[in-house]
Amino acid sequence: MTVPNQESSPTPESTGEIATFDTIRNAYVELVGHVPASIEKRIEVARATDRERAVVAIEKLREALIMDNPLGRKTGQLVHFGQLLALGEQGPAKLHARAARQAGASLAELVGVAELALITSGMPAYSLGIEIISDLDAESTKQ
Repeated sequence: MTVPNQESSPTPESTGEIATFDTIRNAYVELVGHVPASIEKRIEVARATDRERAVVAIEKLREALIMDNPLGRKTGQLVHFGQLLALGEQGPAKLHARAARQAGASLAELVGVAELALITSGMPAYSLGIEIISDLDAESTKQ
């Protein structure tokens, strides 16, 4: 028996989400040099719960706000780094510090952000920033 007005759920294949997930992954590679594990988990959970369209919508919003920001990629990533320092979010802060470097930010600019984070969020934010910057510097000298 068919229930009127009931639509079958679109599959990822029929809506192009598989290609879109590849596009999302490619955007992260462009932004930070790799696809963060949290993004892979987001996609995996979306597929398991039939919420692919929600993840695509979230990522389109992120793209508009981060990738197409009027501040430009480098400045936007520096701001994002500072905000995450203020929140004490080490993993995401490091990710966005790396993205700022990839967009052309110098170590001195990252230090400047950490110094400003000290003004608004205290010594813990500054210390976190310096730790992240030191790690990034060590990574770059190994390459």
